[in-house]
Amino acid sequence: MHAPEYLDVLERLREPSFLDPDTVVSETSWTAALLAAGIAIEAAENSGFALVRPPGHHARPEGGMGFCLVNNVAVAARHMQAEHGVGRVAIVDYDVHHGNGTQEIFWEDDTVLFVSLHQWPFYPGTGGPAEQSKTTVNIPMGAGSGDEEYLLAFDEVVMPAVEQFGPDLVLVSAGFDAHEEDPLAEIRVTADGFRELSGRCAALAPRVAAVLEGGYNIATLPRLVAAALAGFAENTTAG
Repeated sequence: MHAPEYLDVLERLREPSFLDPDTVVSETSWTAALLAAGIAIEAAENSGFALVRPPGHHARPEGGMGFCLVNNVAVAARHMQAEHGVGRVAIVDYDVHHGNGTQEIFWEDDTVLFVSLHQWPFYPGTGGPAEQSKTTVNIPMGAGSGDEEYLLAFDEVVMPAVEQFGPDLVLVSAGFDAHEEDPLAEIRVTADGFRELSGRCAALAPRVAAVLEGGYNIATLPRLVAAALAGFAENTTAG
């Protein structure tokens, strides 16, 4: 998923530095990145929820950005294909920021569908309405959108796209910075909204797993994760 030269940079870190103005790294970042990617793999293997830091969906093939070092969900998707015979994977990303790294990694890969609901225009500036491909579906959401708008977009765009693709596995990039009390954006999804979004994701394929992305209000994040877990548990089609 990433250039060996970039991974070598992470492995050789010996002191704090920056990959970009937002992304701090240090001598322990390589271990943290390996653990996060490994836990994402384990979640995919066991239909779990990888509660990891650092997040991953902004990490591009040639480098990290936006707090992300390694693209955890992308690593998990390719691992399931390479090691477990999974043919088609759909990645549904409801983080408030567009998963530009995930999109770039799989842009020309017809075995992985990437579907993203995100505030736009907003950081990182990608994922606009014209940015679409056969296996990339971007759904830009306006500032102030809440549960009603998100669930309508899911039902009218996400669900048909994923059902048409027919994945063996759905991986969810579960970011909670679209919450109404998160400080980094202007989307107004509630805990009930995340529960509904997660439940709808769980019903899309025989197997589903999730990887934590954004979420920057530490007072609300635990209950939002709990709401998402409840949605997955109530609606999963897995045995």
